Amino acid sequence: MARELDWVRQGVKGRGVKQKARLSNYEKMLNEDVKSKEENLEIFIPNGPRLGNEVIDAMGVSKAFGDRLLYEGLNFKLPPAGIVGIIGPNGAGKTTLFRMIMNEEKPTGGEFKVGPTVKVSYVDQNHKELDPNKTVYDVISGGLDNLMLGGKAMNSRAYISRFNFAGSDQGKKVSVLSGGERNRLHLAMALKEEGNVLLLDEPTNDLDVNTLRALEEGLENFAGCAVIISHDRWFLDRVCTHILAFEGDSSVYWFEGGYSEYEENRKKRLGNVEPKRPRYKKLAV
Repeated sequence: MARELDWVRQGVKGRGVKQKARLSNYEKMLNEDVKSKEENLEIFIPNGPRLGNEVIDAMGVSKAFGDRLLYEGLNFKLPPAGIVGIIGPNGAGKTTLFRMIMNEEKPTGGEFKVGPTVKVSYVDQNHKELDPNKTVYDVISGGLDNLMLGGKAMNSRAYISRFNFAGSDQGKKVSVLSGGERNRLHLAMALKEEGNVLLLDEPTNDLDVNTLRALEEGLENFAGCAVIISHDRWFLDRVCTHILAFEGDSSVYWFEGGYSEYEENRKKRLGNVEPKRPRYKKLAV
């Protein structure tokens, strides 16, 4: 880091205000990086049962509400060790897709085939399972001093601290938590289930930079498959191996590659068009 900073200093030596401002910003960035490493924050994602080659297949899935068709003919196969980013405007049906995989809603047509070794952990964005009157410690530990993870006992407070709840923070009631704290709490709750397929609905909302970095590292070290709904293009670009894009007009595009590669592909197919509010086809009766 010091060497990189010296290079930048040499590059701006004797230059003007803009170059000096750039140096100041770079020094700040490096200092933040050092601070984050000193804090040693870690998002702990336990690996669940060994995942087979058959994960979750969408076979000709369509979904409609009334005469409004969200999508039709949806086909994809989740890769066993992939990280799939789901992108698209609000209202396109991204969360509905998760709810159908979880069998909380039924497709209008087609089906999802779930492999025999799949164990799903689902983190939704509503945090509906959180009891506002319980503390962080009680919600995650259930009052137990130890949690069983990977067949081994792990101290509950040690597990909770890996999600940046240290000391007195573990005694906070859910009702007073910030949005970012609620996200971290829900991650901790879902991940202790040891799923080998993670469904994460907007997991980066309100998270600070250090927690985002820790989540990225946790996902990179995860042995299973993760599917992430997010509007955070930078985050998706750093972690994703595949993209499922809701592109409007009730169409969904499956792409093997990261977000930047998908963007290049989309421009070649559709031109340099700006994202718009979703439009839906009418359901054919």
